[in-house]
Amino acid sequence: MTMTSHRPYMVRALNEWILENNCTPYILVNAYAKDVQVPQNYVKDGQIILNISPVAVQDLTITNNGIEFNGRFGGIPTRVYVPTPAVLGIYAKENGQGMIFDTDDPIPEPSGPGPKKPAKKDSEKSNSSRPELRIVKS
Repeated sequence: MTMTSHRPYMVRALNEWILENNCTPYILVNAYAKDVQVPQNYVKDGQIILNISPVAVQDLTITNNGIEFNGRFGGIPTRVYVPTPAVLGIYAKENGQGMIFDTDDPIPEPSGPGPKKPAKKDSEKSNSSRPELRIVKS
């Protein structure tokens, strides 16, 4: 029996849990996934981190198909839409607690020239292709 994706249910539940614990929910998004509508000048390494707290966004809707809201980027009102498969994770800004989701699609390589990441030592290498969380200070 085939079941629907658990991702939208987990995003809704974790968003509620993070808010009830007086923390700020952030979502990690594959910015180059199909149908993603985010301000591209805030995308880094093919990803964008979005604050979806009630004080940061308006009209937040989390459905089985995706996350949609009105936000401001650099003072410019922007409509944001993130299809469910593009949500890579949700976590609390204050302590990093949350969940990173497995992905079937590889994370896109950044476009254009930029600094290269140093190669990992053999002891640091992992066979996992899971995204890494970064702390973002605002």
